[in-house]
Amino acid sequence: MTKSIVVLGTQWGDEGKGKIVDLLSSNVDAVVRFQGGHNAGHTLVIEGEKTVLHLIPSGILNEGAQCMIGNGVVVSLEALKKETEELEARGVDVRSRLKISPACALIMPYHELLDAAREQALGKKAIGTTGRGIGPAYEDKVSRRGLRISDLYSPGLLSEKLGNALDFHNFVLEKYFGMQRLSFDRVLDDALQLGACFSELVTDVAGELHRLRQQGKRILYEGAQGSLLDIDHGTYPFVTSSNTTVGAVCTGAGVGPSAIDYVLGITKAYTTRVGSGPFPTELFDDVGAGIAKRGDEFGATTGRPRRCGWLDAVTLRRAVHTNGVTGFCVTKLDVLDGMETIKVGTAYRLNGEQLDVPPDNPADWDGLEVQYESFPGWQQSTRGVTRFEDLPANARAYIKSMESLCGAPVHMISTGPDRVENIILQHPLG
Repeated sequence: MTKSIVVLGTQWGDEGKGKIVDLLSSNVDAVVRFQGGHNAGHTLVIEGEKTVLHLIPSGILNEGAQCMIGNGVVVSLEALKKETEELEARGVDVRSRLKISPACALIMPYHELLDAAREQALGKKAIGTTGRGIGPAYEDKVSRRGLRISDLYSPGLLSEKLGNALDFHNFVLEKYFGMQRLSFDRVLDDALQLGACFSELVTDVAGELHRLRQQGKRILYEGAQGSLLDIDHGTYPFVTSSNTTVGAVCTGAGVGPSAIDYVLGITKAYTTRVGSGPFPTELFDDVGAGIAKRGDEFGATTGRPRRCGWLDAVTLRRAVHTNGVTGFCVTKLDVLDGMETIKVGTAYRLNGEQLDVPPDNPADWDGLEVQYESFPGWQQSTRGVTRFEDLPANARAYIKSMESLCGAPVHMISTGPDRVENIILQHPLG
């Protein structure tokens, strides 16, 4: 019996992970975030009511699931407080079910200022970050000058560490970017007040996960962003600042690889991307605009319009290999309803040579030509279909082709945004 599963994105994020985590969380005992920060945006629709989560795991709307934020997540306590209060105002009991690792790195006000200032300075070469301080917080973590949640409960240590960090960052903000210095006293007071709000939720998450595993409990690890945004394996430098692939579960939650029984790769039936960076199958015509409109392709966190294009089997195969994907969940199939022809990028050409894998050199992305395979579309609606045999024949053929082209079986299909609009061919939890 499957005990622990990982749900992660296999593209550039925004694949619809939140809905699937919410769906599966009714059958698990704990849902764990293990990387990223409040730059993630997971959208859930339940009986027509929309919920957007950023830091709190997407299992929070299922009362039987504990929710945990692992040590690999960078946490803005201000954002977490706002999100908690919004959920509690709707009657969701957050505090009795949420646990936060004391080893989480803190996102501080100077991180957000630095993030925005850097993007502005880059101009047209900007990465396209959310401006929420994620990258600078991870930089401080790696440089060993970062603050952790545990520091909030040792005021003397917090004061010393904050003083050193603020001296460094105020110098950069003032001398390099020409911005006003941040007040040490104000930043310290705000941090202590926010820490007090969450003191009862701070828990040894890694130890708790070990205990749950020993007890035979089911655990779901919820990834943020997507595999192609991984700091090591993505389209560098146009990536996020964390590891978004399966290895981050071990380092970001404190569990061993043997604790992972199944990896569910979420992929759209087409491809989208927010911000700058390579996108070989991107569409710049009315077809792409139509997909964007029907798919309501706007970022859940920033509201920015997403770039849209055909499915890219080359990058998906790499995501399958990198993550050891057990099975796919295909989302937004219904967005392709009514199209005459649907294309899939199956290979690249670079300088006259065929590539079946993504290029190693970031500079080579600009010179790629995509080889496509075309599939007949379908005119019937797939919205809300719950049985595979009820899909149009061409939709079924498209799904089967995805399996052969991308290297993993399709175990689930999402046919709409609501929790109940799914086809389950093989349940990840058995």
